[in-house]
Amino acid sequence: MSDSKHPSPTPKGQPEEKAAEKPPAYVPPPTQEKRQRSVVHYIAILFAAAFLLMLMTYLMDRRQNEEVVDSLNQSVSGLRESLSNMQSVQEIYEENQALLQEIDRLEDHVGELERQGSAQSSALAQAEQIRQAMDWFWQIDEAYVLGRYSLCRELIQSLEDSGLTESLPQESVTDNGRFSPALRYQEIRGALY
Repeated sequence: MSDSKHPSPTPKGQPEEKAAEKPPAYVPPPTQEKRQRSVVHYIAILFAAAFLLMLMTYLMDRRQNEEVVDSLNQSVSGLRESLSNMQSVQEIYEENQALLQEIDRLEDHVGELERQGSAQSSALAQAEQIRQAMDWFWQIDEAYVLGRYSLCRELIQSLEDSGLTESLPQESVTDNGRFSPALRYQEIRGALY
């Protein structure tokens, strides 16, 4: 019973154990570890989202750049085609200028040929008049030489009526010292009238 007189140390020790069981002021390690894991997961999710956004931005920029490059390539192709067309137009213009110069040269040549043709036509008409006048002259001269004076007068009158008297050559084409057809005609006419 001596035990009953002494208080037992156990009851005193129990309150000490109860005091040790009180929740501590700091967070226990398993909770802190759980929070750290949550933060790491959150940061990993943010990094993954940021990476996905950057990847999407990169892909969109790449697609947009490809569209711009395609557009620029089309513009360059259009410019090349325009340049080719301009070169074609320049070549056509130069060819046109060359053709215009050729036309001018040919028109000048045609004008010269027309002048020559006109001169030749005049010479031909004059030669035809001389031929006709000489035809009359030879008939007149033959009738005069044969003594057919009345026929000779008729032929002289026909020659004068045709107006070909002035077409008789004034110079002899032979260098035999004889009269020219015009002088011989005047001689015959003077003898008959």
